[in-house]
Amino acid sequence: MRNFYFNHDGNVDDLVSLLLLLQMPEVNLLGVGVTDADGYVEPASSASRKIIDRFGHPDRKPADVAKSNSRAKHQFPDAWRLSAFSFDDFPLLNEHGNQPQTPVAALPGHLDLIEKLQGSAEKVTLVMTGPLTDLARALEIEPTIVEKIDRLYWMGGALGSKGNVAAPGADDTMEWNAYWDAEAVKTVWDSALEIVMVGLDSTDQVPLTDELRLRWAKQRKYPALDLIGQGYSLVHSFEANSIYYLWDVLTTLCSEYPELVESKQVKTDVITTGLSEGRTYETANGREVTFVTSVDAAAFYDKIDELAQAAK
Repeated sequence: MRNFYFNHDGNVDDLVSLLLLLQMPEVNLLGVGVTDADGYVEPASSASRKIIDRFGHPDRKPADVAKSNSRAKHQFPDAWRLSAFSFDDFPLLNEHGNQPQTPVAALPGHLDLIEKLQGSAEKVTLVMTGPLTDLARALEIEPTIVEKIDRLYWMGGALGSKGNVAAPGADDTMEWNAYWDAEAVKTVWDSALEIVMVGLDSTDQVPLTDELRLRWAKQRKYPALDLIGQGYSLVHSFEANSIYYLWDVLTTLCSEYPELVESKQVKTDVITTGLSEGRTYETANGREVTFVTSVDAAAFYDKIDELAQAAK
């Protein structure tokens, strides 16, 4: 059994990631932090608590949910963030009432992370599918937590592919989680943490397709797959040539099932100012990270089904 801490930013992909983490037999989830980024923190925290109520392992102590008070340098578009409200209202998560039993943590996200790490007798795997701000703040307050983290799995950045930020004053070379707070990425990059970077280069290999939506629709008899299908019905990419990908789910699954991906060691850095703020790039003078390069997409989609079918 491995101890995990999950920090996410509240959109559909994050909430599905939480649901799947709870089904992994060898994962002991110590805590969950929610950042006010790709989803609004209040409904995203509420939905997280309801997912733990409904799908948490009955023989394990339920993780509490910490609300982050970190704020954006560049905030996600409002239209993307609204899905958290709808997810929180799904009947499957509210059939026993809309007041979740899973508690809200006493401390804000970055301080809860410190507390959970320091309270663990074993090293903790840290999975982050949103901005790195809570971790950066935690490192600045208590640098010794590096010794308590086995490794960080982060969904963020891009090296060989185009970015996904189309915003005034940005040159479209960066990924959104890095753009949200590039200085936080730099703080984490300057630490001694072992980092596994799951960037757009690999997540672009696992798109959300019409065939995948239909695949889940045909499995509605499984409550978790019903919820997953409903969740992804909320997200559609209306920009020209834009596709929704399973960014966060890939990061979450490869943290426990590394056989789903291939990786290599790469030296990288991040730009923190100017038109390319948030861009991650290869450089001989950078810090080394484990960079996920490719995905066995068929095995990845099968693993989602396997975990979700096992949920009670």
